[in-house]
Amino acid sequence: MDKNTLLQVWPIPAFDDNYLWCIHDGKSALVVDPGDSGPVEDYLLQNQLTLKGILVTHHHADHTGGILNLLHRFGSDLPVYGPAGTNIPGRTVTVKEGDKVEIASPSISLKVFEVPGHTLSHIAYFANTQANIVDPMLFCGDTLFASGCGRLFEGTPTQMTQSLAKFAALPKNTLVYCTHEYTLSNIRFALAVEPDNQNLISWAEKAQALRAQHLPTLPTTIGQELQVNPFMRCDQPEVIAKAKEISGQADLPSPAHVLAVIRAWKDRF
Repeated sequence: MDKNTLLQVWPIPAFDDNYLWCIHDGKSALVVDPGDSGPVEDYLLQNQLTLKGILVTHHHADHTGGILNLLHRFGSDLPVYGPAGTNIPGRTVTVKEGDKVEIASPSISLKVFEVPGHTLSHIAYFANTQANIVDPMLFCGDTLFASGCGRLFEGTPTQMTQSLAKFAALPKNTLVYCTHEYTLSNIRFALAVEPDNQNLISWAEKAQALRAQHLPTLPTTIGQELQVNPFMRCDQPEVIAKAKEISGQADLPSPAHVLAVIRAWKDRF
């Protein structure tokens, strides 16, 4: 297959609400965060795809639990990329901020971002300006969700704010491939933060229609998230005002302070 053939990215459903993303060119495939090997094996075999590597964003079991089975099934010499400083089963290549992951087949070049917050060692993979992709692509694990962000299990509000700022700086047409179908519940919370956000109201209707047809709400885009995601809008007057109201604090001097308030509110929402 010609190397300029457009890459496809397919969501493989797993567990209750995970998406295990498969990047392929019709012959060769990568899989992102394979928490369960069974659905990945089925998809690869049904589509006659050859697994060429695994990309991991963080150490949680629902993102890593299928790696060893996939290596046993498709080849123990397959490269497994993941963050350093944490236990990733089967990981062969540790990557850090600014590294490039170059894959020959399927042909893709991915830049690595360190994005602590959900976990301390969380990373994301970004593909841009390649002949075989139409729009830039971000594989962000559990750092960013459609209309939400990951819980702060290990990191701080400041770290999450800095991580989301890296994403906010990406091209607005960047497709965001996050790993959970949390969108409707995230939208309910986002509407509690910004009930008059017209972009969010429109997105709520669209997302509900997609889910009613059992279709994914993903990928979203960076431009969309900047309009509807309260965790990427912690510098906006409406979000700041709501955070002050919820916290009873008269002064929230930075976006990180605002994020801390609304993330804690989301945890108990």
